[in-house]
Amino acid sequence: MTNRTVLVLLDPAGEVRPSVLELLTIGRTLGRVEAVTLEAPSVEALAQLGAYGVETVHQAELPADLRGDARHLSAVVAAVLTAAVRLTDADVVLAPSTFGAKEAVALAGHALGAGVIIDAAGVAEDDAGHVVGTKRVFAGSWDTVSRVTTDVAALTVRANAVVPQPAEAAVATEVEGFAVAVDAVLPAVTARTEKARDSDRPTLEEAAVVVAGGRGTEGDFGPVEAFADAVGGAVGATRDAVFEGWFDRYIGQTGVTIAPRLYVGAGVSGAPHHRGGMQASQVIVAVNNDPEAPIFEICDFAVVGDLSDVLGQAAEVIRAHKQQA
Repeated sequence: MTNRTVLVLLDPAGEVRPSVLELLTIGRTLGRVEAVTLEAPSVEALAQLGAYGVETVHQAELPADLRGDARHLSAVVAAVLTAAVRLTDADVVLAPSTFGAKEAVALAGHALGAGVIIDAAGVAEDDAGHVVGTKRVFAGSWDTVSRVTTDVAALTVRANAVVPQPAEAAVATEVEGFAVAVDAVLPAVTARTEKARDSDRPTLEEAAVVVAGGRGTEGDFGPVEAFADAVGGAVGATRDAVFEGWFDRYIGQTGVTIAPRLYVGAGVSGAPHHRGGMQASQVIVAVNNDPEAPIFEICDFAVVGDLSDVLGQAAEVIRAHKQQA
């Protein structure tokens, strides 16, 4: 491991989500890890960061006329990342693979002349000391390795790339402010409607377990949601199921792309569009009453049967096991 400085972007609200803990775990394999944030982290967040070996958090001091949602626009985040790299002389930037972070990293990479890798599934160092990122492309059918040869490497990393691991010894974390000038012409945020979350399920993009329902549900997502709650997973759907009005978020090439540790497809046929969004999953389980369903060609475990019966029985056994534990 070379003597690099690795900057990890915290969530816009200064939170430390599981995806950030993964980035900190990866960052420690590359060098000394520091964090950059747009908002003051909480006491709990600082304790988490200290447990993962972060001694310094760089908090952006933005212009006073930037308020509310304007502070979290991609151009603003990019300006913060650019200024933080120049301040710390960082060699690597790691950020979650959210839509906003991807755009911000791309803009910052352009300003810094950095090598940019988006949606990396893994990050490591090669024998020559270069940062390399692995990616799954073409609907998960190809694995690629990209080597960054520029002075700065900027990467967004998919959730579930590694299992978060605290540092061997916790450290005291200090927050240092730094001034950021935002020269970009920013769009005006005229209105914002925040959708209330109706459950405590993890977000679809970051969940380690995803349960998806397709046409085979015939509009009844009750068994899918009950099973997802039993295993602590997120719920998604196929594009057709969303277009039918049965659910609100779909997994696919033009929808949400996921890479969970476990994917369970219930009543999902396995159309190319959906496969392109979930084929990078580490373990794929398919439940379908059609033994010829295309999804059986790519799954690790196949269950031929009625999804209501299969998911219902599985959820019951899992809940009973949790009660005994």
